[in-house]
Amino acid sequence: MENISSQLADKLKALETWYTQRKGSIVAFSGGIDSALVLYLARKFQGKDKAIGVISNSESLKNRDFEQAQAFCQQFDIQLEVIVTRELEDERYNQNPFNRCFFCKEHLFHDLTEISQKYSGFEVLSGTNADDLGDYRPGIDAAKKYQVQAPMVDCNVTKEELRHIARYYGLSNWNKPASPCLSSRIPYNHTVTVEKLRQIEAAEEILNTYGFEDVRVRHYDSYCRIEVRTEELEQLTLIEKDVIEKILALGFEKCEIDREGLVSGKMNRVLNNLERHT
Repeated sequence: MENISSQLADKLKALETWYTQRKGSIVAFSGGIDSALVLYLARKFQGKDKAIGVISNSESLKNRDFEQAQAFCQQFDIQLEVIVTRELEDERYNQNPFNRCFFCKEHLFHDLTEISQKYSGFEVLSGTNADDLGDYRPGIDAAKKYQVQAPMVDCNVTKEELRHIARYYGLSNWNKPASPCLSSRIPYNHTVTVEKLRQIEAAEEILNTYGFEDVRVRHYDSYCRIEVRTEELEQLTLIEKDVIEKILALGFEKCEIDREGLVSGKMNRVLNNLERHT
């Protein structure tokens, strides 16, 4: 177990107090590091019977992330319930408006709230951290609607600090790249379909097999654009022909590399443009 700063030790103590003052937790678990740490700490500070992870194995979740989430819970002896939310059947979601994430989280938190009724006094928790409050995240409004708690926000833990705490406890996914839902690869107001999500997942899996772990394949209906980290662009260019050939075989008419490199939340730039024109 590595050392942590006194400031981080204070925040960890605050987190322990936060959990131990509560009866139990139903954690919205996605397999990402944020919700993984929230779930791990619930298990650590509240005990196995009072820490329940819930993951939705919906179409917008990568199968790889689902399998890793299951393995995480097995490793740390955490109870995990698997549900399937039906957000893709909701036109408010699949038409992909700017607040699509609200409707996704609305389905999720509704289902988790129902599950919490089986566990008297348990609260529903999310992995939202202090940095998320400065980003465009409509899902936070859904969390407020269902009174979902966020220990990392309440204890003012940032993303970087969260990763340090996860490393301190030896969580193997402490530095796992962010893996937002597959729908986030589709431009706003372009319909989200199962077929598109499967194409995106398969294309990103191809990039993973070549050693690119942090990737995005943006889906523009008939064509796609590949994003990898800027420092990996040269490496991708060397095998560009083979990679594009395999991705085109998935049904795209055209595939190109985004020479800017990976930018998390790139699809949200349109929101900034709208603000400047209103």
